[in-house]
Order: sequence, then C-alpha cells, then structure tokens
Amino acid sequence: MTGGTCHPTSVYNPRVARPLLLVTNDDGYHSEGIHVLVDALEGIGEVWVVAPDRENSAASHSLTLSRPLRLKKLAERRFVVDGTPTDAVTLGIGRVLEGRTPDLVVSGINFGANMGDDVHYSGTVAAAFEAVILGVPAIAVSQVLGEGFTFVHAARLARVLTQRVLKRGLPPGTLLNVNVPPGQPHGVRFTRTGQRRYTEAVVEQLDPRGRPCYWIGGGEPVWEPIPGTDFNEVHAGFISITPLQLDMTEHSLLARLAREAEAWRLEQE
Repeated sequence: MTGGTCHPTSVYNPRVARPLLLVTNDDGYHSEGIHVLVDALEGIGEVWVVAPDRENSAASHSLTLSRPLRLKKLAERRFVVDGTPTDAVTLGIGRVLEGRTPDLVVSGINFGANMGDDVHYSGTVAAAFEAVILGVPAIAVSQVLGEGFTFVHAARLARVLTQRVLKRGLPPGTLLNVNVPPGQPHGVRFTRTGQRRYTEAVVEQLDPRGRPCYWIGGGEPVWEPIPGTDFNEVHAGFISITPLQLDMTEHSLLARLAREAEAWRLEQE
C-alpha cells in the first residue's frame, strides 16, 4: 500500500474535518455484517450507508438499466435502494452525498468468503470496484464461515485498514479484498487470488409439475492448495488481504502481439 501513485484521498487527522466514508454491501441493509462494520467505523469519520434493500449475493458488477430505481431514507445518513450493490455505490456517490466525494468506500462485512475466482461474481467486491471506477479508494471485507464464526475480527481489521488507507491512499484502479477466517486469526497475510472448481456446477431437478429446472453453483467448491493464495492462507487461519486492480490486460501477451503485428500483415498479403 506504500508504492505507486496514490488516490487524492484525505489524510486522516482527528483535528481537521472528519473523513467521509460510504458503506455498502451485497447482503442487504438488514444484514448483521454491515451494522457491525458501521459501528467499527463510526469513530473514524462521517459514515453514510447506501445498501441494497435485499440480498444480492453473486450479483457481480451489474447495473440496473431496465427500470427506475427507488431510494428510501431509513434514518439519518442511512439509505436503501431496490437495486444491486453497484447501483448502491453509484447512487451513493452520484446522488445521496450531494456532490461530496467520499474519502473511502467500504463494502461488507460479507456473510461468507469472496476469494479466488469468486471475486468475479461477488457483489461485495463489485461494489468496491464501482467505487474505484468512480475515483474513490475502496476496501471489500468478507467473513469466512466455519466454527467460531464472528464478525468481531473482521470489524477490527476493517477499522485498521480504513485508517491506513485514509493516511496512505491506494494506487489508482486498485482495491483491497479482505477475507477473515472463522475463529481467532493467526495473523495477516498478503496474498494473490486462488483457484477453485465446483464439483457440480449445474444441478437438475424437477418442479412440482414435472418440468426440469436447474440450480447453478451446486456442490462444494474444491480449492487448489497453492501457497500464497487467499484460500490457502485463510485455510491456514490467517487473514488474507489481496490487492485487486481494474486493469485486466495481459501485458506480456500485449507486448508479444505488438512485436508480431508486422509479420501478421505480411502473411495477409
């Protein structure tokens, strides 16, 4: 978090104006995790919440374009939207905050892991990515399920990371994806994304009228035990912090293709 050009984010200093924090999630406003997160962040800055009005797990980075969205104020600085996590961040920054840009967006605390390949499906991570697209640093926090489950450790780490990002910033186009193991963590590890496969990607069943229907994502995921990945370190009892970036370009292949371009043109002749 110390290298590269940083976002023009405010430096945390309790003697000046409090940082502006926007909190969201994909489990919905009424989930326990988001309220634990808000409680942990309240002493750091001015916390606003804009979250979906219901669960949106696996919504990925979807925007609602086919219908108007409804925004409802539940309390001071607390709003729900009948849309996706990405909608919530877009409305939060573009409308609810009335022209003020948040210093940081924190998404979570998610009920369950968001690791490896699953970051592409995660509404929690997508909300953080939307913030980054809009020029705001972001953190996504998820609590892994298992024996000893609690949001306490995830909330504490979210508070620490929030303070650090407010002080030091993040490189443009980058967010931090955090996964916290159940029980007492052994420490923190900085990781890359792992790999997983599902034993049954599609499950076929019959509806009450005897017609086939399908469930996507059936079966338990099998993770590859690759050292240094988020899954491997969380499985070992460590908190995983993975920097993710918007730029998905494969730069080594890009350079090779550029070098070969002239030869391709000759072959076409």
